[in-house]
Amino acid sequence: MNLENVIAERKDKTVYRDGDKVIKVFDESYSKPMILNEALNTARVEETELNIPKLLEVRKIEGKWAIVSEFVEGKNLEQLMQEHPEKFDEYRELFVNIQLEILATPAPAMLNKIKEKMKNKIASADLPDSVKYDLSTRLEGMPTHSKLCHGDFVPSNILIKEDGSHYIIDWAHVTQGNAGADAARTYLRFSLHGRKEEAERYLDLFAEKSGIEKKIIQKWIPIVAASQLSKGKEEERDFLYKWADVIEFQ
Repeated sequence: MNLENVIAERKDKTVYRDGDKVIKVFDESYSKPMILNEALNTARVEETELNIPKLLEVRKIEGKWAIVSEFVEGKNLEQLMQEHPEKFDEYRELFVNIQLEILATPAPAMLNKIKEKMKNKIASADLPDSVKYDLSTRLEGMPTHSKLCHGDFVPSNILIKEDGSHYIIDWAHVTQGNAGADAARTYLRFSLHGRKEEAERYLDLFAEKSGIEKKIIQKWIPIVAASQLSKGKEEERDFLYKWADVIEFQ
């Protein structure tokens, strides 16, 4: 494996291109079960009709775990939005349409349930017991659905090929559950990076095109924020804590 061509870097992983392969190498903070679970999630989504890069293998490289997948030539939607601001509205609509395409795809039966995953994450979040109790109660009362939820649906996770076709990447957090929870996660991701206006426009468009009332999605935001707190990312803590502590959306 050639690890010279870096195409993406994160604090806890590095992504390389080696010819027609993409190699995602994880650091020691990732456990073997976490990495194998990501690979398994990807393999399960491959069984659907969605365009995703094919999983090729899981292996160790220089003592670190790595996931090897098919390389897809193209630019991600985030890049295109930055390079062509005049097409921003067009790209935003495409973004929401792709999310709705995912949500309309039958979810593989063996995927984790989003409510169960969030219940466990809220229990381990750094929050007062009273807040965790209120959020867990709200979570229990939310409708239980079985939509295919990407779990980290942002423009950088959509690749657009030259022919206009799209591929969806990074299925580490995929679950089956409520579409409102998936939209709330995307809303928070935009907001977390200081893109508040973009987050609001996204939410308006998603509500309009999905037929899901905006207030229903908003009820998920504190729940999703609390579940994200369990990751322990210090740079996100104050922002997520603010949202998690808002029991009724204002």
